[in-house]
Amino acid sequence: MEKHDAYIALGANLGRPLETLRWAVAEVSLLGEVCGVSKLYRTAPVGGPPGQPDYLNAALCLRTSLPPLDLLTALHDAEARAGRERRERWEARVLDLDLILYGNRIEEGATLTLPHPRAWERAFVLAPLADLNAGLAHPQTGETVGQALARTDGLGFGAGATDWLGSS
Repeated sequence: MEKHDAYIALGANLGRPLETLRWAVAEVSLLGEVCGVSKLYRTAPVGGPPGQPDYLNAALCLRTSLPPLDLLTALHDAEARAGRERRERWEARVLDLDLILYGNRIEEGATLTLPHPRAWERAFVLAPLADLNAGLAHPQTGETVGQALARTDGLGFGAGATDWLGSS
């Protein structure tokens, strides 16, 4: 079965975010081969209700044979197992797993849009992706992750931790 590289953004700002993100990497690794994991970043919330705590954000590359919609379903299942409840857009969350890219696949549907429609606008997604592959190009525009990151303001963004997958 053919395998594709999928790029997944991870975020959490409720409960024990660091432990949850470590757990999420282990869970996602059951869906294929994790080819790389970014540094961990602390970022201010974007949009949503006021008063949210900062997020911890990262990204990973997963080589998988799962079709994109099956992968997205598996990511949503992992979010639910972590305790995520979907009530309000951009609300604080125990775990957020976003499928950003799936190979060069372009798809627009009610359940899945590839590439993720806002990824190339958000430093908290782009910086972790740049750790993995700054030359990764948007399949529609050709703009690389590095180019997109250079045009963001980067406000509300903390330095990346490299050893976050180890024990605390």
